[in-house]
Amino acid sequence: MLFAFLWFSSLAAAQSVITITGTLTGADALPTGSEVSYASAFSTITASSSSRTGVISGISSSFGEANSTGSVSPSSTNSVTLLVGGGSTTLSNNMTASSTTTSAKPTNTQPCNGYPEFCTRKYSNITEVCAHNSPFSVKKNAASNQALDVTTQLNDGIRMLQGQAHYVNGTLYFCHTSCDLLNAGTVQAYLEKVADWVHDNPYDVVTILIGNADYAMTNSEGVKNITAETYVEPIQNSGLTPYIYYPPKIPMRLEDWPTLGEMIVTQKRVVIFMDYNANQTAVPYILDEFSQMWETPYSPTNISFPCDVQRPPNLSRNSSLDWLYIANHNLNTEVAIGSFSLLIPNVVDLNVTNGLNGTGSLGLMSNECTADWGRPPNFLLVDYYNIGSFNGSVFAVAAEANNVTYNGKCCGTSSFATQSFGGPPIITLSVAFLAAITWMI
Repeated sequence: MLFAFLWFSSLAAAQSVITITGTLTGADALPTGSEVSYASAFSTITASSSSRTGVISGISSSFGEANSTGSVSPSSTNSVTLLVGGGSTTLSNNMTASSTTTSAKPTNTQPCNGYPEFCTRKYSNITEVCAHNSPFSVKKNAASNQALDVTTQLNDGIRMLQGQAHYVNGTLYFCHTSCDLLNAGTVQAYLEKVADWVHDNPYDVVTILIGNADYAMTNSEGVKNITAETYVEPIQNSGLTPYIYYPPKIPMRLEDWPTLGEMIVTQKRVVIFMDYNANQTAVPYILDEFSQMWETPYSPTNISFPCDVQRPPNLSRNSSLDWLYIANHNLNTEVAIGSFSLLIPNVVDLNVTNGLNGTGSLGLMSNECTADWGRPPNFLLVDYYNIGSFNGSVFAVAAEANNVTYNGKCCGTSSFATQSFGGPPIITLSVAFLAAITWMI
């Protein structure tokens, strides 16, 4: 399959203007299932931006190669230093910001994603916890993957949000396999909550991974229509637009990513990926996951949790070493309903699955992946992140991978008691749905 990327200019009037030029070629597509294909080889496309400025939470800034300058209008009694690029931005009691380039490196006092050390680290050099199927926190529904809503997830330290979206009657919903099984509401409503949180937390970088579940859906003329373009309207309407990160090249490799501090000062601190049908020529800010990030086997039903590359298939080891990667660590159990079987989250073993040590633990998988690949996973994907061997154990695993001291900030107030997991799973399934479904991710 040949992919041709011609130059394009995009973005709404409120956004920076980005022009991308180049040619992208790939070998034959590698089918891995119905309607699924991946590009196996890529050339680099570079992008140049005519503007990288903006305002967020009262901070006005412009970003240079090594230093940043800016001014801040709100009053404050705090004085913080945010390291950016080759210099730093200092916010004093009078809230004026200035750029410094001294031989003595200043000490950063402002946490980025919870830790001051992260401000000078590249986005690609940090391990974050990912809430698997973040929107699916519907109480008394066995198909849920989380106990707490997205705002609480972000407050607790989740920095990657993953969800499975379906297109129903012209609207995108976050639904688990089918909207008859679990419907968590519209994509736009969910993203509005994320946008509100991002607005209120100016020193945090958030990643969103969209599972485009209906990527193979076709219209009446047999043309695929569930693509990245379908998601533009709910994303723009949600209020996320001012914060979205636009990559300077396609595809992004580990060294291409900016530091968190750079993303914060330029306020472009929401990174969006999509698994299937991303089209960065049409929508440059929805990044094609499987040309820039790989995943370990997902939806496992055993506790081995291998660190092998599953998606995209046939990715060489040399390429894998230069891509972001996700360690999928959500353990499922099979439930039989008549002649049908479903995979649902294994909530019984969460104290081990989300723990630091032992067979099947998140800590063990993180350490094994680090040993296998010479660097920790970028994202640790888990169910029910707030349950583990102790309160916040998944974040302690991430802190160990990042070589920082866990800050102990976890977790929300909901528990298994409020989810009613003590008895049989409570789930409502329509006859039509049972007739159609044989598995669930």
